[in-house]
Amino acid sequence: MHPQSDAPWYRHRWPWFLMIGPALVLVGGVVMTVLAVSRPDAMVVGDYYKQGKAINQELRRDRAATRLGLAFEAAYEARAGRISGRLTSFGIPVAAPFHIRLAHPTQPGKDRVLEALPDAQGRFSAHAPSLEPTHWQVVVEGGARDWRLAGKWHPAGQRGLVILADQG
Repeated sequence: MHPQSDAPWYRHRWPWFLMIGPALVLVGGVVMTVLAVSRPDAMVVGDYYKQGKAINQELRRDRAATRLGLAFEAAYEARAGRISGRLTSFGIPVAAPFHIRLAHPTQPGKDRVLEALPDAQGRFSAHAPSLEPTHWQVVVEGGARDWRLAGKWHPAGQRGLVILADQG
């Protein structure tokens, strides 16, 4: 048998040891609550109906790119901070201006829209300094937004980017 101590409870180590778990859970809950409130989810959309209608417009633009037989090829030159490449229609260079939209997967503030002004051979070069090495969503669209090509790209993991219009 152990002799009983006359010391008050807070002088013993076991009550404190048993309280560490619940205390850590409370601190973690407060931290998670602060993070949840201070950083709203940017992926949630308010008007789902309007988003659904926009999807149909995107599909029309995809079909237009298919009819035109578009192919987009690009590479990122990190040192120069440039994206350069070529846009063709059935193998023929496209010299009309177009836009390249780079969407960051989680932070909309880092999204970029680049203006591409191709030469007669369809070659272009657009200024894009310090692209983060993440999985970018890429949308290439005509200046009048009448067609679009979409794909995913990881500049650090892929040497180049190739987006072809659907063949079916």
